[in-house]
Amino acid sequence: MSDVREYVKEVSDWIDEIMIYLEKIDIKDSRLLSNIERLSQWTKDLDEEEMDYDDMVVIEEEMSRVYGEIEEIALELRSKDRQSVPIGKHTLPPLPYAYEALEPTISREIMRLHHDKHHQSYVDGLNKAELMMEKARETKDYALLKHWEKEAAFHGSGHYLHTLFWEEMTPGGGGQPKGDILKQIEKDFGSFTAFKSHFSEAAKQVEGVGWAILVWAPRARRLEILQSELHMVLTQWDTIPILVLDVWEHAYYLQYKNERASYVDKWWDVVNWPQTAARFSEAKKLIWKKQ
Repeated sequence: MSDVREYVKEVSDWIDEIMIYLEKIDIKDSRLLSNIERLSQWTKDLDEEEMDYDDMVVIEEEMSRVYGEIEEIALELRSKDRQSVPIGKHTLPPLPYAYEALEPTISREIMRLHHDKHHQSYVDGLNKAELMMEKARETKDYALLKHWEKEAAFHGSGHYLHTLFWEEMTPGGGGQPKGDILKQIEKDFGSFTAFKSHFSEAAKQVEGVGWAILVWAPRARRLEILQSELHMVLTQWDTIPILVLDVWEHAYYLQYKNERASYVDKWWDVVNWPQTAARFSEAKKLIWKKQ
């Protein structure tokens, strides 16, 4: 299979995932569906003409625009309180880019396995835990409640952190942030360089498997860097995740082997700072009494 044909298949798979996701959350916006159909047809037409690199760049931009439209519609639905998730009905969110979009930093094979297999397992585990706890309430049989509470904490945290992880990476990302988040980083860590070094070392030194997490602490009114073993151990209550880095072995081992440090260092090349800045801006709106 040629590189072009393979790329077209990846885009087609992405479109299929998007359509499944739209169906699950009941989005039937005619303009959005028309844009997705146009993207699909355009990609197929270019395939027949042997698209070049510039065509691929335009396709990636169009995919990003479609994903942005989905986010806007989903936000509107949430504002109308139509987006609450029923018990046991969590779904795997689609990637906001093609599997190979983050290469060479993260390979297509890792992205496919990480998203389609590992993240899906957390969604499935969370749904099962919620349904079993619902059954316990109905039957008043709480003999296994401790087990299902642990399952909900593990799989739920895995699901939510991965959802952030996908959004906070982007093709052509990296560099450093701008605006308020950069000012806050410089205030809380001394400089962006000091922050980046601290965050990288936190990721490299997670014991076993887990995450490095930049959080906003509403009571302290500052940014902090935390580690989390697994998905939920060693974290702090009352903080809001702003930027997360997955250092479970499935996030890098196929490509970087046991060189976690190399993966962490390269990861900065795909950080989606505009998305991170937007999340920080929203987090700052939450104000608690200082402690």
